Amino acid sequence: MTKADTGPRGRTFRSRITRRLAVLLTAVATATVGLVVTASPAYAQGLPGIDVSNWQGSINWTSVRNAGIQFAYIKATEGTSYTDPRFDANYPAAYYAGVIRGAYHFALPDRSSGAVQANFFARNGGAWSADNLTLPGALDLEANPYGSYCYGLSTTAMRNWISDFLNTYYARTGRYAVIYTTTSWWNQCTGSWSGTAANHPLWIARWASSPGTLPAGYRIWTFWQYTSTGSVSGISGNVDRDYFNGARSRLLALANNTP
Repeated sequence: MTKADTGPRGRTFRSRITRRLAVLLTAVATATVGLVVTASPAYAQGLPGIDVSNWQGSINWTSVRNAGIQFAYIKATEGTSYTDPRFDANYPAAYYAGVIRGAYHFALPDRSSGAVQANFFARNGGAWSADNLTLPGALDLEANPYGSYCYGLSTTAMRNWISDFLNTYYARTGRYAVIYTTTSWWNQCTGSWSGTAANHPLWIARWASSPGTLPAGYRIWTFWQYTSTGSVSGISGNVDRDYFNGARSRLLALANNTP
Protein backbone atom coordinates (compact mmCIF):
# COMPACT_ATOMS: atom_id res chain seq x y z
CA MET A 1 0.00 0.00 0.00
CA THR A 2 1.00 3.60 -0.47
CA LYS A 3 1.98 6.04 2.25
CA ALA A 4 -1.59 7.36 2.25
CA ASP A 5 -2.75 4.23 4.12
CA THR A 6 -6.19 4.02 2.59
CA GLY A 7 -7.28 0.71 4.06
CA PRO A 8 -10.75 0.65 5.60
CA ARG A 9 -9.65 1.02 9.21
CA GLY A 10 -6.55 3.05 8.32
CA ARG A 11 -7.45 5.32 5.50
CA THR A 12 -7.44 8.77 3.96
CA PHE A 13 -10.43 11.09 4.17
CA ARG A 14 -11.31 10.18 0.57
CA SER A 15 -11.48 6.46 1.31
CA ARG A 16 -13.52 7.04 4.46
CA ILE A 17 -16.08 8.94 2.41
CA THR A 18 -16.06 6.29 -0.33
CA ARG A 19 -16.68 3.52 2.16
CA ARG A 20 -19.29 5.43 4.12
CA LEU A 21 -21.21 6.18 0.92
CA ALA A 22 -21.13 2.53 -0.15
CA VAL A 23 -22.42 1.29 3.19
CA LEU A 24 -25.11 3.94 3.42
CA LEU A 25 -26.32 3.05 -0.05
CA THR A 26 -26.60 -0.55 1.13
CA ALA A 27 -28.62 0.59 4.10
CA VAL A 28 -31.00 2.53 1.89
CA ALA A 29 -31.60 -0.54 -0.22
CA THR A 30 -31.97 -3.09 2.55
CA ALA A 31 -32.82 -1.53 5.90
CA THR A 32 -36.20 -2.13 7.41
CA VAL A 33 -35.59 0.14 10.34
CA GLY A 34 -34.05 3.12 8.55
CA LEU A 35 -30.58 4.58 8.57
CA VAL A 36 -29.17 4.51 12.08
CA VAL A 37 -25.45 4.83 12.77
CA THR A 38 -24.74 4.23 16.43
CA ALA A 39 -22.07 2.88 18.71
CA SER A 40 -24.71 0.93 20.66
CA PRO A 41 -27.17 -0.54 18.16
CA ALA A 42 -30.59 -1.72 19.26
CA TYR A 43 -29.82 -5.06 17.59
CA ALA A 44 -26.93 -6.38 19.63
CA GLN A 45 -25.84 -9.94 20.17
CA GLY A 46 -22.59 -11.71 20.75
CA LEU A 47 -19.21 -10.52 21.92
CA PRO A 48 -17.85 -6.97 21.54
CA GLY A 49 -14.76 -6.39 19.43
CA ILE A 50 -12.89 -3.79 17.41
CA ASP A 51 -10.79 -3.54 14.27
CA VAL A 52 -7.83 -1.22 14.09
CA SER A 53 -4.92 -0.03 11.99
CA ASN A 54 -2.29 2.66 11.93
CA TRP A 55 -5.20 5.09 11.84
CA GLN A 56 -5.84 4.61 15.59
CA GLY A 57 -2.30 5.49 16.65
CA SER A 58 -0.83 4.05 19.84
CA ILE A 59 -3.20 1.68 21.67
CA ASN A 60 -3.22 0.64 25.32
CA TRP A 61 -4.34 -2.95 24.88
CA THR A 62 -4.67 -3.64 28.60
CA SER A 63 -7.19 -0.81 28.85
CA VAL A 64 -8.97 -2.14 25.76
CA ARG A 65 -9.32 -5.60 27.32
CA ASN A 66 -10.39 -4.16 30.67
CA ALA A 67 -13.11 -2.25 28.83
CA GLY A 68 -14.65 -5.59 27.86
CA ILE A 69 -13.31 -5.98 24.32
CA GLN A 70 -13.01 -9.68 23.55
CA PHE A 71 -11.42 -9.67 20.10
CA ALA A 72 -9.73 -7.46 17.54
CA TYR A 73 -8.85 -7.62 13.87
CA ILE A 74 -5.64 -5.72 13.17
CA LYS A 75 -4.52 -4.47 9.79
CA ALA A 76 -1.38 -6.20 8.54
CA THR A 77 -1.08 -5.59 4.82
CA GLU A 78 -2.51 -4.06 1.67
CA GLY A 79 -1.80 -5.07 -1.91
CA THR A 80 1.77 -6.33 -2.20
CA SER A 81 3.82 -3.40 -0.98
CA TYR A 82 2.27 -2.02 2.20
CA THR A 83 2.65 -3.31 5.74
CA ASP A 84 0.87 -1.43 8.50
CA PRO A 85 3.53 0.39 10.58
CA ARG A 86 1.74 -0.35 13.87
CA PHE A 87 1.01 -4.01 13.24
CA ASP A 88 4.21 -5.28 14.88
CA ALA A 89 3.28 -3.39 18.05
CA ASN A 90 -0.47 -4.06 18.04
CA TYR A 91 -0.47 -7.77 17.27
CA PRO A 92 1.65 -9.05 20.19
CA ALA A 93 0.32 -6.41 22.59
CA ALA A 94 -3.26 -7.53 21.96
CA TYR A 95 -2.21 -11.14 22.57
CA TYR A 96 -0.50 -10.41 25.88
CA ALA A 97 -3.50 -8.38 27.03
CA GLY A 98 -5.72 -11.42 26.44
CA VAL A 99 -7.53 -10.07 23.39
CA ILE A 100 -8.30 -12.75 20.80
CA ARG A 101 -6.75 -11.21 17.69
CA GLY A 102 -6.55 -11.75 13.97
CA ALA A 103 -4.86 -9.99 11.06
CA TYR A 104 -6.53 -8.60 7.96
CA HIS A 105 -5.42 -7.81 4.42
CA PHE A 106 -6.88 -5.00 2.33
CA ALA A 107 -7.30 -6.42 -1.16
CA LEU A 108 -6.27 -4.56 -4.30
CA PRO A 109 -7.40 -7.02 -6.99
CA ASP A 110 -6.23 -4.82 -9.86
CA ARG A 111 -2.60 -4.74 -8.68
CA SER A 112 -1.59 -8.40 -8.65
CA SER A 113 -2.99 -11.91 -8.46
CA GLY A 114 -4.85 -13.25 -5.47
CA ALA A 115 -2.09 -15.78 -4.85
CA VAL A 116 0.59 -13.10 -4.78
CA GLN A 117 -1.37 -11.03 -2.25
CA ALA A 118 -2.22 -14.05 -0.09
CA ASN A 119 1.45 -14.98 0.12
CA PHE A 120 2.40 -11.39 0.95
CA PHE A 121 -0.22 -11.35 3.71
CA ALA A 122 0.91 -14.69 5.16
CA ARG A 123 4.54 -13.57 5.19
CA ASN A 124 3.74 -10.30 6.95
CA GLY A 125 1.58 -11.21 9.90
CA GLY A 126 -1.38 -12.99 8.35
CA ALA A 127 -0.32 -16.56 9.07
CA TRP A 128 -2.34 -18.46 11.66
CA SER A 129 -0.94 -20.05 14.83
CA ALA A 130 -2.61 -22.51 17.22
CA ASP A 131 -2.04 -20.46 20.36
CA ASN A 132 -5.63 -20.10 21.65
CA LEU A 133 -5.78 -16.39 20.85
CA THR A 134 -5.31 -16.14 17.06
CA LEU A 135 -8.20 -15.93 14.60
CA PRO A 136 -7.88 -16.91 10.94
CA GLY A 137 -6.80 -14.07 8.67
CA ALA A 138 -9.42 -11.85 7.06
CA LEU A 139 -9.65 -10.70 3.45
CA ASP A 140 -11.01 -7.15 3.21
CA LEU A 141 -12.99 -6.70 0.00
CA GLU A 142 -14.65 -3.32 -0.52
CA ALA A 143 -14.96 -0.32 -2.81
CA ASN A 144 -11.70 0.69 -4.47
CA PRO A 145 -10.37 3.83 -2.75
CA TYR A 146 -8.12 4.56 -5.74
CA GLY A 147 -10.45 4.22 -8.71
CA SER A 148 -13.12 2.00 -10.25
CA TYR A 149 -15.58 0.62 -7.66
CA CYS A 150 -14.91 -3.01 -8.68
CA TYR A 151 -11.25 -2.44 -9.54
CA GLY A 152 -12.00 -2.68 -13.26
CA LEU A 153 -12.60 -6.43 -13.02
CA SER A 154 -15.52 -8.33 -14.47
CA THR A 155 -17.58 -10.41 -12.06
CA THR A 156 -15.90 -13.55 -13.39
CA ALA A 157 -12.44 -12.07 -12.99
CA MET A 158 -13.27 -10.95 -9.46
CA ARG A 159 -14.51 -14.41 -8.50
CA ASN A 160 -11.32 -15.93 -9.87
CA TRP A 161 -9.18 -13.43 -7.97
CA ILE A 162 -10.97 -14.14 -4.70
CA SER A 163 -10.70 -17.90 -5.21
CA ASP A 164 -6.99 -17.55 -5.96
CA PHE A 165 -6.43 -15.64 -2.72
CA LEU A 166 -8.54 -17.95 -0.56
CA ASN A 167 -7.10 -21.15 -1.96
CA THR A 168 -3.54 -19.90 -1.54
CA TYR A 169 -4.19 -18.73 2.01
CA TYR A 170 -5.72 -22.09 2.90
CA ALA A 171 -2.77 -23.96 1.38
CA ARG A 172 -0.34 -21.91 3.46
CA THR A 173 -2.20 -21.88 6.78
CA GLY A 174 -4.74 -24.68 6.79
CA ARG A 175 -7.43 -22.14 7.66
CA TYR A 176 -10.35 -20.70 5.72
CA ALA A 177 -9.98 -16.94 5.65
CA VAL A 178 -12.74 -14.69 6.95
CA ILE A 179 -14.31 -12.43 4.31
CA TYR A 180 -14.99 -8.80 5.19
CA THR A 181 -17.31 -7.00 2.77
CA THR A 182 -20.54 -5.07 2.26
CA THR A 183 -23.58 -6.65 0.65
CA SER A 184 -23.72 -4.01 -2.07
CA TRP A 185 -20.06 -4.43 -3.07
CA TRP A 186 -20.18 -8.22 -2.99
CA ASN A 187 -23.34 -8.62 -5.03
CA GLN A 188 -22.30 -6.03 -7.60
CA CYS A 189 -18.64 -6.92 -8.00
CA THR A 190 -18.93 -10.73 -7.79
CA GLY A 191 -22.31 -10.98 -9.49
CA SER A 192 -24.03 -12.24 -6.32
CA TRP A 193 -21.61 -15.16 -6.07
CA SER A 194 -22.40 -17.74 -3.40
CA GLY A 195 -19.20 -19.74 -3.82
CA THR A 196 -17.54 -18.74 -0.53
CA ALA A 197 -20.48 -19.17 1.82
CA ALA A 198 -19.90 -22.84 2.64
CA ASN A 199 -16.50 -22.45 4.29
CA HIS A 200 -15.49 -18.83 4.73
CA PRO A 201 -16.94 -16.93 7.72
CA LEU A 202 -18.62 -13.63 6.87
CA TRP A 203 -17.61 -10.33 8.43
CA ILE A 204 -20.38 -8.00 7.29
CA ALA A 205 -19.88 -4.23 7.31
CA ARG A 206 -23.05 -2.25 7.84
CA TRP A 207 -23.11 0.88 9.96
CA ALA A 208 -26.71 0.63 11.06
CA SER A 209 -28.99 -0.91 13.66
CA SER A 210 -28.92 -4.40 12.15
CA PRO A 211 -26.68 -6.37 9.78
CA GLY A 212 -29.41 -6.20 7.12
CA THR A 213 -29.52 -8.41 4.04
CA LEU A 214 -26.38 -10.54 3.75
CA PRO A 215 -24.30 -11.18 0.62
CA ALA A 216 -25.40 -13.95 -1.73
CA GLY A 217 -25.18 -17.41 -0.23
CA TYR A 218 -24.79 -16.36 3.39
CA ARG A 219 -27.49 -17.15 5.92
CA ILE A 220 -25.61 -16.01 9.01
CA TRP A 221 -22.87 -13.54 9.83
CA THR A 222 -19.90 -14.37 12.01
CA PHE A 223 -18.66 -10.83 12.60
CA TRP A 224 -20.55 -7.56 12.14
CA GLN A 225 -18.88 -4.16 11.94
CA TYR A 226 -21.70 -1.89 13.03
CA THR A 227 -20.05 1.53 13.35
CA SER A 228 -16.91 3.46 12.42
CA THR A 229 -17.38 6.03 15.19
CA GLY A 230 -17.19 3.94 18.32
CA SER A 231 -15.06 4.64 21.36
CA VAL A 232 -13.07 2.35 23.64
CA SER A 233 -10.89 3.02 26.64
CA GLY A 234 -7.23 2.81 25.60
CA ILE A 235 -7.82 4.25 22.12
CA SER A 236 -7.88 7.94 21.30
CA GLY A 237 -10.53 9.00 18.80
CA ASN A 238 -12.95 6.88 16.83
CA VAL A 239 -12.62 3.16 16.34
CA ASP A 240 -14.61 0.60 14.36
CA ARG A 241 -16.76 -1.55 16.63
CA ASP A 242 -17.78 -5.14 15.90
CA TYR A 243 -19.73 -8.07 17.27
CA PHE A 244 -19.00 -11.79 17.11
CA ASN A 245 -22.16 -13.80 16.57
CA GLY A 246 -21.89 -16.22 19.48
CA ALA A 247 -20.45 -16.93 22.90
CA ARG A 248 -16.76 -16.72 23.81
CA SER A 249 -16.52 -20.51 23.61
CA ARG A 250 -17.51 -20.32 19.95
CA LEU A 251 -15.01 -17.55 19.28
CA LEU A 252 -12.28 -19.68 20.83
CA ALA A 253 -13.42 -22.62 18.70
CA LEU A 254 -12.97 -20.43 15.59
CA ALA A 255 -9.56 -19.33 16.82
CA ASN A 256 -8.47 -22.89 17.57
CA ASN A 257 -10.03 -24.51 14.50
CA THR A 258 -12.08 -26.90 16.61
CA PRO A 259 -15.72 -27.97 16.18
